[in-house]
Amino acid sequence: MTFPKIPLAQSIIEICAQKGIRNIVISPGSRNAPLTIGFASQSRFKCYSIADERCAAFFAVGMAQQLHEPVAVVCTSGSALLNYYPAFAEAFYSQIPLIVISADRPYDKIDIGDGQTIRQRDVFANHSLFNANLMENASADNDHLISLAIDTAMEHKGPVHINAPFEEPLYETVPELMVNPKITKLNIEKPNFQISDAVVEIWNNAKKKLVLVGSNEPNIFDAAVSEGLASDPSVILMTETTSNLHHPTFINNIDTIITPFTGEDFEVFQPDLLVTFGGMIISKRIKAFLRKYKPKHHWHIDPLRAYDTFGALTMHFETSVNDFFASLFPLAETTVSGYADIGQSAKSLRKKRHDEYLSKIPFSDFKVFDKLITALPKDSQLQISNSSAIRYAQLIDIDPSIEVFCNRGTSGIDGSTSTAVGAAVGSEKQTTLITGDIGFLYDSNGLWNNYIPKNFKIVLVNNGGGGIFRILPGHQETPVFNTYFETEHQLTAVHLAKMFGFDYFTAHDESSLGKGIAAVFASNDKPAILEVFTPTYVNDSVLLQYFRELT
Repeated sequence: MTFPKIPLAQSIIEICAQKGIRNIVISPGSRNAPLTIGFASQSRFKCYSIADERCAAFFAVGMAQQLHEPVAVVCTSGSALLNYYPAFAEAFYSQIPLIVISADRPYDKIDIGDGQTIRQRDVFANHSLFNANLMENASADNDHLISLAIDTAMEHKGPVHINAPFEEPLYETVPELMVNPKITKLNIEKPNFQISDAVVEIWNNAKKKLVLVGSNEPNIFDAAVSEGLASDPSVILMTETTSNLHHPTFINNIDTIITPFTGEDFEVFQPDLLVTFGGMIISKRIKAFLRKYKPKHHWHIDPLRAYDTFGALTMHFETSVNDFFASLFPLAETTVSGYADIGQSAKSLRKKRHDEYLSKIPFSDFKVFDKLITALPKDSQLQISNSSAIRYAQLIDIDPSIEVFCNRGTSGIDGSTSTAVGAAVGSEKQTTLITGDIGFLYDSNGLWNNYIPKNFKIVLVNNGGGGIFRILPGHQETPVFNTYFETEHQLTAVHLAKMFGFDYFTAHDESSLGKGIAAVFASNDKPAILEVFTPTYVNDSVLLQYFRELT
């Protein structure tokens, strides 16, 4: 077996192995050569080489998202490390375990004019769960910091940073380990959750309980939890596309339900008790509603964190949703209420109006998303980019067998493709990425790797710019808007598809869309792109009219 000669590199690699880190994403460089040689030379690790550091980090986020375990990314010194930051922040807010291992110059070489050198210590301090700033020589102190960083990523579900200074020579190897690192473990006391009488009393007295579910991993809720909430006449449960939680009574098109509400409707809908769990909420309308019509009580259930999204948080229960409701339900009383009926009546009316409207609209973004999402293969995975794509998806019912993901930690467009590729590699499921043209072009380097599965599909909705800006307040058709907001363009994916070895299909109308969808999912010899061209100046009016016709 081959090991780097530098003892500190040996310690990092050995501790990673003993902590069960299996997947290493490496970007080429010189200063990180000791780590690259060590990780790539051992069968204990599965290594991936991705040149663009920003793409590499988002690829790792996608893998960790699916594997539910930390993935490490390794880079050289200097500005390479800074390219990890967008994915690092996404991992922080989406609670995804990510281990950044950066090679550095020795600390006496910092700020003296040496090349490829920046201040790397604590560079992610605002979003890092732990920073391990190692010293150059292997030591028990270094071993402890490395162990603590890895354990923190695992236990607290987020990103950590290990910064390792290496002096030249960097490429020398030895046949045996020269270190015996001391492995320590983070001691975490997990409290035994018990529900209080006061909590039970609030639950039983609340006649209007709104349960709002953010992004979640699939298949993590007990059926008893879903059935218990669905059968309670005082509960309305609202989910989002990324909630991965389904029941015939749950409301999964939030914006469709509440956008047409009058002030009187909002007052009737205002909950006494708001219960939230899961990650970030996509719907701006539900956030605006709950910030104005605040609940008397807001409970958030999460073992790790709680955000006061609506300015009304009263309790954070540091436990799982299953454990919380397993404790609550035996003590809960049936509350006489018509609140659930209000939700079901609205859902039934909106569904009818939705179907009527979709049947008569012209070819547009909305029509494309409706046809596409209903045609997705069952038991597959859907990755959605940010901006318009995820918002259109929020309006359309999706088959319960399809797992849905989106980078909603920071809601950026910068790594959707890279994340989707990493997720496809991690899950090995049929994976479809639905993305807009700006997000796709922005992250086109996400296709620059050798690991894209043959069953990976991209549906690119190209409306010639940032279409979301056309439906935001303040839109005016001016040169400033077209150039600096919408970023109008005439680019297509045809040459990128050829360069990166993708099958390529196009659609320009409803007829060719149906053929394109069939073709892209039938293409099994290599990954494929379906580029759908939609009318720039029609999309916004179609969407805005939709909300007017829902009543």
